[in-house]
Amino acid sequence: MAARTTDRTAGRGTGRVTVLAPSPELRVLVEPAPDGTTEIHLHTGGQGAWVGRMARTLGAEVELCLPLGGESGVALRALLEAEGLGLSVVGIGADTTTVVLDHRGERDATDAESGDRVADAPSALTRHEVDDLVTAVLTSALASDVVVLAGSQPADLLPADVYERLARDLRAQGLVVVADLSGAQLDAALAGGVDVLKVAHDELPAEEVAPDDVDALRAAARELQERGARAVVVTCSSEPGLLLTGDGAAHRLRAPDVTPAQTRGSGDALCGAVAARLAQGADLLDAVRTATAAGVVSVARQGHGTGDRAAVEAFAERVEVEALA
Repeated sequence: MAARTTDRTAGRGTGRVTVLAPSPELRVLVEPAPDGTTEIHLHTGGQGAWVGRMARTLGAEVELCLPLGGESGVALRALLEAEGLGLSVVGIGADTTTVVLDHRGERDATDAESGDRVADAPSALTRHEVDDLVTAVLTSALASDVVVLAGSQPADLLPADVYERLARDLRAQGLVVVADLSGAQLDAALAGGVDVLKVAHDELPAEEVAPDDVDALRAAARELQERGARAVVVTCSSEPGLLLTGDGAAHRLRAPDVTPAQTRGSGDALCGAVAARLAQGADLLDAVRTATAAGVVSVARQGHGTGDRAAVEAFAERVEVEALA
C-alpha cells in the first residue's frame, strides 16, 4: 500500500491515534487529607496511558492497545474507559501491575514516586500474549492516522525486536509513527524507522549532553536521524526543547515558566499532544509548539499527563519558537 502522504509527519486529519501501552498500571495512592485524615485514590498509570490521556484531552480519538489481567485489570479497565479512552485489550494470565504508594510521610512534593512504595506487583507477558498485543496494534492502526510506540516497564517486558517490526510494518502502511523510547527499544525502533522520535536529553545515546548545549543536542539529534528517525524532538528539562525536522531545519521552543507541582508525566503529555495534533492535520512545528505547552500544563498539576485543552491552547500562544541557523 502506498504512503498516504508525501510529508511523513503530516496526518490526514482523521484525529485518530493508536497507542501501544505495554505497561499499564493500577496506582493506589495513600495521601494525607487537609483535615488530617487519610485519602485513598485510584489512578491509571503507565507511559502509554499518560500519552493517551493528553491526546484525548486535545480532542483526538484514542485507542490504547494494552494487556490486562486479574482483578487489577478489571479495575484499571473501568478507570481508563471513564477517561474516554478506547481500549483494544489483550487478556493475560498474570494480574495487571499494581503499585501502592504511601505519600503520608516526608517526600519531594514534585515527585509522586518519592513516597513509600508499599507494594509493587508487576505483570509478565508470555510469548503468545506478546503476539496478541502486536496484532492488536496493527489492527487498530489501520483505522488510525498516527501510532505512538510507548516503552515497557521493565524494559524486557516487551522484546526490543517487537519495536523494530512494528515501526517497519506501520510505516509500510503509510502511517505516521511517533516513538517515545530509550535503550534497546529505542535502538530497535530506529532500525525499523520512525517519523517522530521524542527523547529526553538525558536519554540521548550520546554521553552526558547538557540541556543548554545546543550544538551537542543538535549533533545527537542528527545522529538519531541518520539511524532512522525522520524528525527528533529533544526535551531539555527546564531549558528550551529542540526540534530537528526531516529537512534539516532546527528550532528551539521555550515554554512559559511555571512552578512545578509534579514533574513526572510531562514528557508523556508532550508526546500525546504531538500525536493528537498530527492526527488532526497540523504540521510538525505547530504540533510540537502545542505539545510544549501541554508539557508545561502537566507540570503545573499533580496528575501525570493531565491538563485542560483550553489551558494548553492558551499556553501554546506563549511558546517562543527560535529558528536556528
